[in-house]
Amino acid sequence: QVQLVESGGGLVQAGGSLRLSCAASGRTFSRYDMGWFRQAPGKEREFVAAIRWNGRSTVYADFVKGRFTIARDNAKNTVYLQMNSLKPEDTAVYYCNADGTYDSGSYYPNSDYWGQGTQVTVSS
Repeated sequence: QVQLVESGGGLVQAGGSLRLSCAASGRTFSRYDMGWFRQAPGKEREFVAAIRWNGRSTVYADFVKGRFTIARDNAKNTVYLQMNSLKPEDTAVYYCNADGTYDSGSYYPNSDYWGQGTQVTVSS
């Protein structure tokens, strides 16, 4: 069992940056592949980025490539999402997910392990 708590969201102007954090409980965090998703009002939740358990492989949605970076610190049980060059269309609630299925092209979430989300709002 793992519990996830996201933080770091807020209001930022277009072109700005934010770093999201997802802190996980439990001693098995280092075994989990991790992912970030987001959900904008009136839209379905969508994949943003994922990272393998050892941090050696990452995958990104096309719309964030070159702007967002996912990283993890297994000693701190935390996964991060550095978001640069933010756009108004990045406005959403951002969620982290644990122990999903990592594929070379994407990441399929584990429905049991979601955080509560953190709001990111980008003003134009």
